[in-house]
Amino acid sequence: MLRSWGKRRTTARWALAAGIAGIAAAGAPQASRAAESNQVKIAVFDFELDDRSAAGGMIGADAIDVENLKKATEEARQRLAASGRYTLVETGTVAGQPISAGGIQGCNGCEAAFARKLGADQSFYGVFARVSRTEYTLQIIVRDAQTGAILSNAFSGLRMGANYAWPRAVTSMLDNKILQ
Repeated sequence: MLRSWGKRRTTARWALAAGIAGIAAAGAPQASRAAESNQVKIAVFDFELDDRSAAGGMIGADAIDVENLKKATEEARQRLAASGRYTLVETGTVAGQPISAGGIQGCNGCEAAFARKLGADQSFYGVFARVSRTEYTLQIIVRDAQTGAILSNAFSGLRMGANYAWPRAVTSMLDNKILQ
């Protein structure tokens, strides 16, 4: 008799645990949707190069620069999405839009208007400024898409390093200044 009571108690515990797990699993999609609705929609535009070096006017961006700018952009997109705070908005549809000759960095906040048209809450873009072949700076600007107000203006001097370090610089700036 004592033995059957112990079995019933164990069975009851398992049933209770299974019921709780079922309730939790049923609520998980709702919690996931609630978390998504709290995420900020952000349009991450391609990083740009501003070559201020002595040869900047004569030598344009090379294939390695272009590749590392793409890697830096992808790193930013991945880090922002992985943070759980942001939902990425595709920016490819504005790629053909007229932007000043200086790119997004020279259009005086036009990226916020583009982000708004795409349905984003915020815009994000970054500029690597080449001071010399081994000295760079990085600036990342986040704007409110509705008002154009700057929400974050993070700047970091990379100093010594080559263009292959650009994605690591983006990671560092996001982790230490923007996603804190």
